Amino acid sequence: MSAEADISAIATLFAERVRADMALALLGERALTAGEMARAAGASASAASPHLARLVEGGVVIVERRGRHRYYRLADPAIAHLLEVMLTMAPSRPISTLTDAQRREKLWVARTCYDHLAGCLGVDLFDSIIAMDLMRLNGGELTPSPGGIELFASFGLDVDGLQGARRPFALPCLDWTERRHHLAGALGAALLRTLLENGSLRRSSTSRAVQVTDSGTTFLNEVFGVRLRSPGTAQFDLPEPRKTDPLCQLVPRGRGK
Repeated sequence: MSAEADISAIATLFAERVRADMALALLGERALTAGEMARAAGASASAASPHLARLVEGGVVIVERRGRHRYYRLADPAIAHLLEVMLTMAPSRPISTLTDAQRREKLWVARTCYDHLAGCLGVDLFDSIIAMDLMRLNGGELTPSPGGIELFASFGLDVDGLQGARRPFALPCLDWTERRHHLAGALGAALLRTLLENGSLRRSSTSRAVQVTDSGTTFLNEVFGVRLRSPGTAQFDLPEPRKTDPLCQLVPRGRGK
């Protein structure tokens, strides 16, 4: 018997589709009510209730009380990272309607992965940050270059303060649609907030997709040299990671169909 921790205890938390879908609904960072989580999982409130209780008991979800109301969110950003990695290994669900296809394409183009940017835009932005020598990969760790510190400071980001935060400063996070890496950690979260606050991105009211505005298209191209990929070119069967990703050698192969 292995002397390591029992990961099966965690795996069983996501063994039921309703629980898994409820947890995935929280990847957008926004706290949800029990009813909203049930609808996201396609279950009735009564059927979803024991699954939600299981997620809370397992430490995946925490409850926040606001007056008479209860809201649920993921207990830790590390859980969001775990879910995103699990998505890269899971088989794709079939697309049966045009609405499903449009919804998935919007997620493919740009979305939040909890509190940082993901999707095509997220991985292209990460590639550009590395190519521009704004961040450097040293032995698997990401550190800012002097030029990166200067550029991030011009956006109002306090790199020293972010490095002193309790959470990791900068982490590569494996993107489930691209099978490449986007930027997570305190810096990734701060960069997403900046893009939302300066009007470059706009959140969707119905999913964790984000839309790039006209001003955002200009900003991302002029500052980072990033061009938004054309709609209608989504590859939902997940292509192999491109060699431009500095961490592509870490991407798991042999994904199930």
